[in-house]
Amino acid sequence: MNGDKIFIFNLQEALRGNKMKEKSWLYTFMRPLFGYGLATSPHVIWKPRRKLLNCCFHPDILRGFLPTFNEHAQELVKFFSKSENEFIEISHTVALCALDIICETVFDVKLKTLGNNESKYAKSVKRMSEILLNRIYSFWLWPEVIFWNTPFSKEAKVHLKFMREFTEKVIREKKERYLSLGPETDKGKRQALLDVLLHLHLVDHELTEEDVKHEVDTFALGGHDTAAVTVSWALYLIGLYPDIQAKVDEELDRIFGENIDKDITENDLNDLYYLDCVIKETLRLYPAVPMFGRHVEEDTTICGYTIPKGASCFVLSYFLHRDEDVFPDPEKFDPDRFSPENLIKIPEFAYVPFSAGPRNCIGYRLAMMEIKILLATILKNFTIESLEERHKVLPVMQVALHPSSPVYVKFRPRSKKVI
Repeated sequence: MNGDKIFIFNLQEALRGNKMKEKSWLYTFMRPLFGYGLATSPHVIWKPRRKLLNCCFHPDILRGFLPTFNEHAQELVKFFSKSENEFIEISHTVALCALDIICETVFDVKLKTLGNNESKYAKSVKRMSEILLNRIYSFWLWPEVIFWNTPFSKEAKVHLKFMREFTEKVIREKKERYLSLGPETDKGKRQALLDVLLHLHLVDHELTEEDVKHEVDTFALGGHDTAAVTVSWALYLIGLYPDIQAKVDEELDRIFGENIDKDITENDLNDLYYLDCVIKETLRLYPAVPMFGRHVEEDTTICGYTIPKGASCFVLSYFLHRDEDVFPDPEKFDPDRFSPENLIKIPEFAYVPFSAGPRNCIGYRLAMMEIKILLATILKNFTIESLEERHKVLPVMQVALHPSSPVYVKFRPRSKKVI
């Protein structure tokens, strides 16, 4: 926890070298949740592990998740249909949907938290995130000896115990099935990320069972929140700008016509050019990873300034994305910034919604597929309207960038078809 804390904006110089391979000490606070998974491991563990785990996000694996994304997107549409033509708060509902998706893609478990306010796992995930955030923002809780002797720690231990038992139970059952029936048993069936990790553990002997636990918790707990808040922000922004919503509708109508129940395919995703621009502009204004930190391992010069060994450097993506030289009128919501002709004008490292450099988010392609399918499915079915103007709904810096107040959106059916 010692050393200077420095905020940097020249990412190209900072991240291209080999002097900031380690993450900031701040990430150690996440280890009770993530263990030594990719997000929190030291470089000596991370480097071979990252290369090993790239197979978890192979295009064939991601393609297998399309039915899961489509199924849960339709569930979300059904849920919103219950409150047609009235403003409802969306953030909590979208978060539960994202948690259901991540648990199915990672664990192959149907959690069914959407519409279930009694889900213990969902409550534990939410509360542990709040406790973690409270510690990060309360410097007096940084020392281990202090934090683990507070009422917060007692509550944290209860939730951590439940979450670990959930993970261990799923792994144990999957492992027993794998050992008794063999890896060919589920041949042809969609693989969850846990299936891939167990193969690395039981067949390739590249991971220990403890490694598997750490990585599935990292994927599950770290992956659902960023997707959820991005979908919520995108719906909120689209609901504020009818002209942009009309362009999205035009694109959806061109691709799907009146067949709004059609599952979205990989080809459809590739054809949703304008929606892709909308998502990227949403992530510019409200980046999925609003801040990330690196540890300086030796004296480093950036823009003529010497950053001393031992310092922690932090990148605030939220402010980086508001550089007027790169993004004129930066507070304007303008998806055309990311049209092909404009995208090439954006310098490398000027847009980093999922972090940047070698230690960027390994699952960003998975997240983008999920976000796009959820949004496209909702907008195929509804015209949406947001209640509050942007000056009333401000971003709050958390692990992801959350809205400062409830986000209310009205869903009006685009057709008379009953879902």
